[in-house]
Amino acid sequence: MSVLQITALIVVALAGTATVAMRDPVRQAVVAGIFGLSLSILFFIFGAPDVALSQIVVATVAVPLMVLLALAKLGDQGEDE
Repeated sequence: MSVLQITALIVVALAGTATVAMRDPVRQAVVAGIFGLSLSILFFIFGAPDVALSQIVVATVAVPLMVLLALAKLGDQGEDE
């Protein structure tokens, strides 16, 4: 295993731990996006560029965006009451 692969694994482990450690949902969604990006880099380093591209689209962009939009919608509903 190369130094680049080990470094990528460590970054993914740290990003996953940071995602779980966040208590604020907005920050957790942002850190989850960073975690998705680090996973996509890991997939690319290990030789799976197709999986890395899918990971970028889904876990780095789509899921955090949907979570942030849902949180914004829930925040708007709380103000109406």
